[in-house]
Amino acid sequence: MRVYTHPACTRHDPGPGHAERPLRLVAVTEALRESFAALDWHEAPSASRGQLLRAHDDALLALVLDTPVDGPMQLDPDTVLAPGSAEAALRAAGAGVAAVDAVLKGEETRAFCAVRPPGHHATGSAAMGFCLFNNIAVAAAHACDKHGLARVAVIDFDVHHGNGTQAIFDTDPRVLYVSSHQMPLYPDTGYADERGVGNIINAPLPPGAGSETFRKVWRERLLPAIDAFRPQLVLISAGFDAHRRDPLAQLELDGDDYRWITAELVAIADKHALGRVVSMLEGGYDLAALRECAVAHVGALLAPAR
Repeated sequence: MRVYTHPACTRHDPGPGHAERPLRLVAVTEALRESFAALDWHEAPSASRGQLLRAHDDALLALVLDTPVDGPMQLDPDTVLAPGSAEAALRAAGAGVAAVDAVLKGEETRAFCAVRPPGHHATGSAAMGFCLFNNIAVAAAHACDKHGLARVAVIDFDVHHGNGTQAIFDTDPRVLYVSSHQMPLYPDTGYADERGVGNIINAPLPPGAGSETFRKVWRERLLPAIDAFRPQLVLISAGFDAHRRDPLAQLELDGDDYRWITAELVAIADKHALGRVVSMLEGGYDLAALRECAVAHVGALLAPAR
């Protein structure tokens, strides 16, 4: 299994005290290197402007890539553009594109993109919620437009709703967006009645919900919907901030819950998509929990077909 990452992704520095700090990625890559000797590590390439334009408009590209910055610049109360941010954002989005190419060309079956900044809050026109470009949306659009796929499933179990991913695809029936997330919580989107053109499925969870509630909603509602869609490719927005230790939310999951949901998604990919899964790191802000969950997730991606 391939892992895509790049040192530039640690050089996006939002500043002291920011939750989305470079040590997040260090924790993930160290834990994976310590736990899995057989991973095939690859350097993430930079996304091209053409690849980014499948999900974003020119104005956002100009803001992130062409703005001169000599110190942290606030784009909103949560999101920062710093001197190393442009390359980090290009490498994060480029990782997803490269991973999609690899699995669709048959070079690999599964891939994990250990990158930052995260992406799923960035809309077509705005950076927000720690996110500059929407990495998973760029990957999904590449799979549809470059490779001609008609059914791509984007699965998002980050504790925060991926408002940007939903907004980018809510009129595109080629992409199914499925999310569980805490509500109420930032960004106050992802209500159950948000349906797009029938391709958006949201399952809000109340604060304090734990393993039983999480697994029940996936088992009874979300996984059957993904199965019925018969995806040709499964993409995962792998946020680990629903862990009970995370400081930014109030769900009560643990590493075994991430192992379980990943195994369920792999089974659907094995059934419909020739096993093809590309996962991209999103949130997760407690370093110990991040290590635990990343190892659980990648371990399930590595497991043989059931």
